[in-house]
Amino acid sequence: MASPHCDVRPPGTAITLVVIHGISLPPGTFGGDGVQQLFMGTLDPAAHPYYAGIASHRVSAHLFINRDGEVVQFVPCWRRAWHAGVSSWRGRERCNDYAIGIELEGTDRAPYAASQYEALADLLVALKRRYPLTAAVGHSDVAPGRKSDPGPAFDWGRLATTTGYRRLDKRRGAHL
Repeated sequence: MASPHCDVRPPGTAITLVVIHGISLPPGTFGGDGVQQLFMGTLDPAAHPYYAGIASHRVSAHLFINRDGEVVQFVPCWRRAWHAGVSSWRGRERCNDYAIGIELEGTDRAPYAASQYEALADLLVALKRRYPLTAAVGHSDVAPGRKSDPGPAFDWGRLATTTGYRRLDKRRGAHL
């Protein structure tokens, strides 16, 4: 699916970061098409009370992994998706410029599915072959205080074990 919510990265910008997100629309509901509609700019504000406040948002991600582990691409990785917003990683602002955004269908508190970890691990390995990635972190790591996803339900240790990548610290993230 080709989201209109993207643009070009700054010239000469290396893609060095993956930002992992969690999303479900309506919140806590899995399996619907709300996330896809949001990323495509077609979310009907009258379809659910929650949608009225977000239908006009222009957001996207490069990749979305549903609960079954199916991967949907919305933005080519070489383009800039609009996923991190106001953000910084290790003193470097504007993470969208140099990051790939991967959304997992989920919530901060509900455990993510095994199939999602497997799909995410496969993606990270493939992306690392193509781009000079150095880390995978949560949205909460690049926008602390503003964002909480992928949340405490995301198991960074499981991701590190599945990929073979070394963890950044005891709580979150992985060196790629």
